[in-house]
Amino acid sequence: MAPPMIDPALFDQLKSKIEEDSSIRKELDQILDDLNQHVSFTQGLQSRIHSTPRTKYATLLSQLEGGIQKEIETIGKLSAFASQYPYYKYNHKWTRMVQEAISTVILCAWLGGMSTDSKPGELGRLLTLEDIGQTFNVPVNLKDRDAFHITIEEYLLGLIAVIDDLSRLAVNSVTLGDTAMAVQISGFIKDLHAGFQVLNLKNDILRKRVDSIKYAVKKVEDVVYDLSLRNLIPTQAAQ
Repeated sequence: MAPPMIDPALFDQLKSKIEEDSSIRKELDQILDDLNQHVSFTQGLQSRIHSTPRTKYATLLSQLEGGIQKEIETIGKLSAFASQYPYYKYNHKWTRMVQEAISTVILCAWLGGMSTDSKPGELGRLLTLEDIGQTFNVPVNLKDRDAFHITIEEYLLGLIAVIDDLSRLAVNSVTLGDTAMAVQISGFIKDLHAGFQVLNLKNDILRKRVDSIKYAVKKVEDVVYDLSLRNLIPTQAAQ
């Protein structure tokens, strides 16, 4: 009797691999569910900046930092778990959530949170990609090994989300009587827009999002222009 053309053990091995992959995805989903909860909580707190005078930021920033600390802890768990497996096999599961976590940290720092001894409470501070990596205590832009890391694209997409939020804040800060904030935001996002223009972007999603920045710039320019017509721009902010 001729031996079977297919080794029966083949499908047993495939079944084992499928079950292993399913178990990995289930564990990842649990970690990402936790991260999503922490990011959503922090974003909810950040939405309050649009109705909170700058003089009352201290309490709000303290709460934001508490929410971000939960994000940091969960991304630490994600990094430890995901680094056991090929990065590009599973990174699509967490990249959007990591972008959102990055944006909460960038915005909090811009508002004066996440302060350091050298720059306590400085409004308008922009965290770099390396700063983000240090904040989350994970590698960035890894090229020498296959492990969890934060990519340049995730950082840039997180930054674009902050630009969108700041353009809205420019309008609402005027409503709250803080015209200097609107002027500062205008200068900041103009500088960022100019910076994005020098990048040679290959990522289609990122290119489309960068194109949207010009609308945020125009929105804030209109606010500042209206303030200038009404002579409402503080002398110091106008310089």
